[in-house]
Amino acid sequence: MQNSKKGKLVCVGTGMRMAGQLTPIAQSYVETCDVVVAAVPNIFARKWLQGIAKEYVCLLGYYSDCDEEGKDRRDTYRRMADTILAELRAGKNVCAAFYGHPGIFACISHMAIADARAEGFSAHMEPGISAEDCLVADIGIDPAKTGMQSMETTQFMIYERCLDPTALLILWQPGIAGDLSLKRFDTSTQRLQLLVDKLARDYPLDHEVILYEAATHPLEQTRIDRLCLGDLPHANVKPITTLVIPPARAMKIDQAMMDLLNAAA
Repeated sequence: MQNSKKGKLVCVGTGMRMAGQLTPIAQSYVETCDVVVAAVPNIFARKWLQGIAKEYVCLLGYYSDCDEEGKDRRDTYRRMADTILAELRAGKNVCAAFYGHPGIFACISHMAIADARAEGFSAHMEPGISAEDCLVADIGIDPAKTGMQSMETTQFMIYERCLDPTALLILWQPGIAGDLSLKRFDTSTQRLQLLVDKLARDYPLDHEVILYEAATHPLEQTRIDRLCLGDLPHANVKPITTLVIPPARAMKIDQAMMDLLNAAA
């Protein structure tokens, strides 16, 4: 469908650590768009955005929906996306800003872009610095060294996933591990034990894992806590915590493929 309607949408990421991780092109959209609709939890980053935006609409209040009985997160995310679309339908150039990367663990931006394009509006996304980018830098990991597997914790738990213990594994959101209701922002010792039980199929319980939390402002410390996998159920695991599991075994040469490659012209 050709984009012919007045009003455009761009979804940008503010990075994890305030304005210093905002890309120049993302900042230009924040400054020049008619309105910035944002879900940025860090108060310092939020105040900075409010100071440079022509108009600012904050989405954080919508999370109070999750306190209502019987309401799940998908309803809240839908209402956030609808708020973005309402500004767009009013003919405005809209910048939707999300902390980190706007396309990673940010279903609101994907929903808003899909809806906008379906209605004939121009809509696109600009990349931002994500928690994964900070994790790689802070811990000193090169994903290319052994390969990397990355998935959401509850998704890993409820589906049959084949892990490769010779590669790095990143599990996102272990702090809500095992929540099937989409109504909670916490987990329990029992659910974390179930996670450990499943991971123990491929990793020894004494294997060292890392609990990581990116710093979001200069006065905050990056969290890099190392512990044994078996101790995870009793660890302090928050919604923002990421579980990093280094390889447990060395990679094994596929000799048959090596022979074929050596014989190839």
